[in-house]
Amino acid sequence: MWITDVIDESYRVAWGDLCHLKSNLLEVLLTGTVGPLLYLLAFGYGIGGSMGGGEEYVAFILPGILALATLSATFSTVSMRTLIQRLFYMSFDELLLCPIHVSAVVVGKTLAGMARVVISCSIILLVGCLIVPDASVNVQTVLILLLSAFMFSLLGFLAGIAVRRTNTLSLISAVVIVPMTFLCGTLFDVSALPSWAASVINVLPLTHVSELVRSAMGSGTVPSDSLAVVFVYTALFFGLCWYLIRTNRC
Repeated sequence: MWITDVIDESYRVAWGDLCHLKSNLLEVLLTGTVGPLLYLLAFGYGIGGSMGGGEEYVAFILPGILALATLSATFSTVSMRTLIQRLFYMSFDELLLCPIHVSAVVVGKTLAGMARVVISCSIILLVGCLIVPDASVNVQTVLILLLSAFMFSLLGFLAGIAVRRTNTLSLISAVVIVPMTFLCGTLFDVSALPSWAASVINVLPLTHVSELVRSAMGSGTVPSDSLAVVFVYTALFFGLCWYLIRTNRC
């Protein structure tokens, strides 16, 4: 069947990246978790403690930090590795010469990023549950994190095949990724922003991921509108990646 072939080919595409991930596991642990953990501790106990609500604020930002980890652990890794494989090693061109489905290439190149998210979020959840014993983690939370990891891995892969210089990739990170890191409801409530700014922030995908994770860990009721936005972004990123590869524009 077509789906079975794509799944098998996706694993074969991802094999090299997963082996690289395994051989650099210590670096992966440090780069994927130090930043989010610093946000959790510094903002949670630094800012939250100075306002007299340290543990309560940590409980508020923990879902946001998890959402942030799905972005920070995927975009830079997938985009930079893809760009290097394209421009310097030419191994990406060799991959495209193989008789495999385009969908398998897209999915396979995202699996390493998703594996990084599983590692990073597991550590953050462990530390977060030690700090906030009442933190609730359920199946919905795990599924949302995996979906978000897939979406942001697709975004990283899209950037990696669309740009032709490392400077351009750094520009995308500075203009798109860094603002999302601080403004998309990870560290504060978006409703605290002016209405015009909140309208802009609500368009960004990380805002809806933060809302989904916070709702899943809180009330357990997932907002359908945010879930729909995440699915739309996922489909859009996947479609763009598929189109660029299928039309040989990468």
